[in-house]
Amino acid sequence: MFRTGSRRRHDTGPAAEALRLVKVTKTYGSDDSAVTALDGVTLGLGRGTFTAVMGPSGSGKSTLLQCAAGLDRPDHGIVVVDGTELTGGTEAELTRFRRGRVGFVFQQYNLLDTLTVAQNTVLPLKLAGRRVDRGRATDVLTQVGLGDRLGHRPDQLSGGQRQRVAIARALVCEPRVIFADEPTGALDTRSARTVLRLLQEAVRVHGRTVVMVTHDPVAASYADSVLFLADGRLAGQLQAPTADAVAERLAHLGDDVTAGV
Repeated sequence: MFRTGSRRRHDTGPAAEALRLVKVTKTYGSDDSAVTALDGVTLGLGRGTFTAVMGPSGSGKSTLLQCAAGLDRPDHGIVVVDGTELTGGTEAELTRFRRGRVGFVFQQYNLLDTLTVAQNTVLPLKLAGRRVDRGRATDVLTQVGLGDRLGHRPDQLSGGQRQRVAIARALVCEPRVIFADEPTGALDTRSARTVLRLLQEAVRVHGRTVVMVTHDPVAASYADSVLFLADGRLAGQLQAPTADAVAERLAHLGDDVTAGV
């Protein structure tokens, strides 16, 4: 359970909304050097959706992802993931929640060089003290095209293959929400397409919710919708995005910054 002041939030299982932020604010530094990364952001994302978050450097998109995933604490506001309010939880509570409900895919893969593909994939389960089903792990790795690489180590894989291990690692824990931070940023075009299709499948086949920060309009076009940030505030939303439509919206970002979606 998580506390916010005197209120107590109970986990009620799968929620209609996968993610809800209410007036979330985050500032770094103080006095004259203070920088407001998020400025009263309010949004809601439904379950089983794929959302891209875009904006120029310094717009607050990575801070939004970190606060939404419980990796960073907002200064003000409420964060609710899959029906559980994270704001006010202890570090131990947040860690347990992330291990049980949240998956992560980062640009730099975050794999341990000394472990095999199979070992890296089940590592979060071991850290959470959960039962390791190696058969399921093998099935997931086979689904992402790595069934013949189980005994390989990260330095024996291409960048695209390492990112597919990271996706398998997220999926094997059966998270409700997967947060992806620039997952194609270090990949070539072909590998990037493979990774983006896997994220689509996580939503459409496995029923997960994916929130992806990206700077690439082509990557964003794989999502169901795009949220745009400018100066720490929501600056619009685009449904059924195309790469051209995303690029056009980015070119005019900041013309119509709104307080929320």
